[in-house]
Amino acid sequence: MIALLLASALPLGLGAALMAADRLGRPLSHTAAWCIALLTAAASLGAGLAAAMGDAVVDRPWVPQIGLRLHLTIDGISAPLVVLAAAVTLLAVAVSSRQRPKGTPGLFYGSLLVVLGAAVAAFTVRDVIGFFIAFEVALVPMWVLIDRFGDAAPAERRRAGWMFALYTVGGSMLMLAGLLVLVAATGTSDLDHLTTAAHRLPFTTTLIAATLISVGLAVKVPLLGVHAWLPRAHTAAPTAGSMMLAAVLLKLGTYGFVRLVALPMPDAWRRIAPIVAILAVAGIIVGGLVCLVEHDLKRLVAWSSIAHMGFVMLALAAGQVIGFGAALYGNIAHGVISALLFAIVGALKARRGPVDVDAPALGLRDTDPRLGFALVVGVAAAFGLPGLAGFWGEILALFAAWDAPSRPNTLFHVLTALAALGAVLAAVYGARVLRAVWAGDLEDDARRAAVDDARRATANAASDAAAQPGARTTELGAEPAGASSFDATVVADASDGVAAVASPADGAAATQRVTGAEWLAIGVLTLATIALGLAPSPLMHLMNGELVTLLGGVK
Repeated sequence: MIALLLASALPLGLGAALMAADRLGRPLSHTAAWCIALLTAAASLGAGLAAAMGDAVVDRPWVPQIGLRLHLTIDGISAPLVVLAAAVTLLAVAVSSRQRPKGTPGLFYGSLLVVLGAAVAAFTVRDVIGFFIAFEVALVPMWVLIDRFGDAAPAERRRAGWMFALYTVGGSMLMLAGLLVLVAATGTSDLDHLTTAAHRLPFTTTLIAATLISVGLAVKVPLLGVHAWLPRAHTAAPTAGSMMLAAVLLKLGTYGFVRLVALPMPDAWRRIAPIVAILAVAGIIVGGLVCLVEHDLKRLVAWSSIAHMGFVMLALAAGQVIGFGAALYGNIAHGVISALLFAIVGALKARRGPVDVDAPALGLRDTDPRLGFALVVGVAAAFGLPGLAGFWGEILALFAAWDAPSRPNTLFHVLTALAALGAVLAAVYGARVLRAVWAGDLEDDARRAAVDDARRATANAASDAAAQPGARTTELGAEPAGASSFDATVVADASDGVAAVASPADGAAATQRVTGAEWLAIGVLTLATIALGLAPSPLMHLMNGELVTLLGGVK
């Protein structure tokens, strides 16, 4: 019980304390805030693992006047998501050791921790009103990360932040309306009791509730049609924010579909599922087509997330144990893969500026072969290469959609074929990214000349810096006294002191290799991507065992 409470309460409490410290007292240094955030995320991960291995349950009155209880537990569906959220937060903090926020580090790292704490609470709470509250708490610090600490221009950050806020708040209002219909009809907000009571409700009531909740959650996934906020948010957000958005916040949407719609209202879900499947496959196709022409690498990865989440939603719409299992596994796989790709893109952007896949440039095979390997693994996993994490969710989603019981056979056969076409598009745009970023678009002679120029620039920069008194050694070599290793890639926004990534002017910064905690985070995500592809059985067994118990008559 203690571990279950600590998994969410610790990051919520310390995250709020970090945010308050910057406003009420003397702001913490970056090193102090970073260490606190790192240790807190690690403690939350440990508590989450301990709770997952035990049989922890918290069930106490919270607001007895309205029958609201603090009911927390963890099962085979929520446990992987809790571990994913804590692990990605830990790695996002590690990545930020190199890509430091300008301004107030306490607010930055506090926001990351509050997102983690709220997400863990949402994954473990067994009260629908509690889920809604935790969900909404997670949105506020994510908006702060986009609006205050994004690496785009100030106007673009604010536009992306407001689009994120307007879309998600609008979706939240619809979701809340659906939840209130369900609670009023069943007389309880406890998820376990509500699931049993909802089966006895009139079909019209459950259809109205399921439709409202589904439209609200569709914004969070997002499905095509309510997706416009996501590419802008990812493009504007800092690297850690993009990692959290893709690997933590989007997972709340798909988890909500399972817990709040499909399980308690199976008949209504059966009616809605074909529409969800159509939107999911449309997102797969449109996302793939956009990725074929998108030139900004970070925006391309954001659009690919829409396509990959389409496979998750197609599997959910297909129903049955194999469909739900494919969706849940694909959910975890997408979280790991997207966090890896955004960490790599952030590392490149910090050294080169925005990465244009259509512009001739040196490839990672020449400048940083180790990071290049991580990119190859991440991109290959994203387009579903067998043996990597993305394969199992996609192939099982196609199997589930092709043989979906109680669904229109012809429609789902067509959707399966179109989704398979979307997987082909993913391979094509994946090859485009690898050709431009890993191999490089320069001809052999130009490539050799560029490598030589970069090496000379690095050597000259090191020798010039070393000649100055008080110089210190960095990853680029020697650095003048008083300089920061972050100064080469970050400039301050004079209006509010928020960091904006600048394009490095010299070859030394462009060829700087990823090392330290930043590389450790990328390396862990790379290994996780390979491990989930080579050994999917433990995670599938954990989730499928829970699904067999919970699904019952859901088709």
